[in-house]
Amino acid sequence: MKKQIVLNCTPQETRVAILEAGELAEIYIERLRSRGIVGNIYKARVQRVLPGMQAAFVDIGFEKAAFLHASDFLHEITELASLVSASPSEETSPAGDEIGGAETETDAAVEEFSVDSVNGESEDEAGDGDAAPVQGDDATAEASAVGPRPRRRAKGVPLETKLSRGQEILVQVSKEPMGTKGSRVTSYISLAGRYLVFMPTTNHIGVSRRIAEEQERKRLKDLVMSLRPPEGGGFIVRTVCEGLSKREIQADINFLTRQWDRIARKSESAVAPAMLYYDLDQVQRTVRDLLTPEVGRMWVDSPHEHQRILELVETLAPRLKGRIALYEDAEPIFAHFAIEAQIDKALERKVWLKSGGYLVIERTEALTAVDVNTGRYVGKKDQDETILRTNLEAAEEVVRQLRLRNIGGLIIIDFIDMEKAADRHGVYDTLQEAVRQKDKAQTKILKISELGLVEMTRKRSRESLEQLLCSPCPHCEGTGHAKSAATVSYEILRKVQHASAFPAETSRVLVKTSPAVAAFLSDSESRVLDQIEKAIAKRIIIKAQETFRLGQYEIVAQ
Repeated sequence: MKKQIVLNCTPQETRVAILEAGELAEIYIERLRSRGIVGNIYKARVQRVLPGMQAAFVDIGFEKAAFLHASDFLHEITELASLVSASPSEETSPAGDEIGGAETETDAAVEEFSVDSVNGESEDEAGDGDAAPVQGDDATAEASAVGPRPRRRAKGVPLETKLSRGQEILVQVSKEPMGTKGSRVTSYISLAGRYLVFMPTTNHIGVSRRIAEEQERKRLKDLVMSLRPPEGGGFIVRTVCEGLSKREIQADINFLTRQWDRIARKSESAVAPAMLYYDLDQVQRTVRDLLTPEVGRMWVDSPHEHQRILELVETLAPRLKGRIALYEDAEPIFAHFAIEAQIDKALERKVWLKSGGYLVIERTEALTAVDVNTGRYVGKKDQDETILRTNLEAAEEVVRQLRLRNIGGLIIIDFIDMEKAADRHGVYDTLQEAVRQKDKAQTKILKISELGLVEMTRKRSRESLEQLLCSPCPHCEGTGHAKSAATVSYEILRKVQHASAFPAETSRVLVKTSPAVAAFLSDSESRVLDQIEKAIAKRIIIKAQETFRLGQYEIVAQ
């Protein structure tokens, strides 16, 4: 079964589901009130340079300052004017309207960025020596407009010698704000087209690693080099460019360079902080990045968006126009394709394997832990065979879950202990192959240990599915645990026993608490309540409050 794309479009949000063999592989959600900013380009003002961290905080017009690390700063370009081309001015799109800035207290912001945010996932690099890696190459919609990882910062070029407080620079958002941290930005600007990624601040020309044929790679590289505008700029040839003609590539180059000219012209008159370019919305990015010949059908349930998609496909990929379909059934589109149920499962802590084993996925502030268990699976031969089969199945499912849930950062997988080195190698190879085939996010995997532990990192550029769809539980405050009814009951009894805490004229004590705690006190501890009443010479009244959560209570002297 060919890959399918299903779009559910409402006035408040757009949801895009990628189905592979009928199973939900990826989900993208963009809400109108909290639309993402990855790919947006801003004229920023430097607020503070931190020599000790080789980083800076810059104001792009949001409450929290954006974080710019030295590895993301283009040292060769120190003047804003160097990023502005001298092309004729053109009328800008309304999407590029300037937004107001907000002064941010950077002292507090410094505390919010740990050393990990400098040295961890920011150091992800990939490439074949020809093409610089591109976030968004080959249909990574969440960071489609953000370009290549920069070369490592040249030694002996401290950031504080290139940037100073109040200086204005052009930056592009490479990572959404997450939790208490502001967004992450880079001065390596890139603009993604249908077939190419344009990098106006470099002169590099590369080809996607996924184009394997050497002759085709050379043809495309030579073709782009010959079509490159006189003023220069770098290009990355995307995977969908394979087999294209000169005319199609030229059209994409013209589109991207004109787009950059508009941005550069606007930057000349804009007052920092100002937004110069707003990346495409979710529907447009889906067409640009995800609609490939591998997709058998793209379904959309909105007539308006259906028409907009057809118009965009006519421009970008007319050969795929016949694969766009309007969904008109009465049943909601996500329910029809069984997507809603799969989203709910993707939020669960436990994931069952087909063999009867299962995974337990736990997220913490520092890392994500995945525990593998045999569960109901007992095997057919011996214990080693049972463990190996469970681990092999788990390796593939872990990759699917990381991609589906969009889990990034540090990940620890606790496979079931394997005594044989050959078994450990087999599981490790299966994990690596699953990542290579299924997951386009930049990933690093360390060798499996003798204890069955695998450490890996996966590039994170947007919120996980859990962060996007859920909020911390008000009862347990996100810990996953709450005090038991017995614990809360004994806490109440300890406080009630202290008669000195009540005024002398108190004749009775009213305890308001949750129904579960009230039931425990009245039934299981009725004898203790009688004893305490005699000891303090006051009557104790237990009253259940339906609106109280388990750990909530109130003691009133009357």
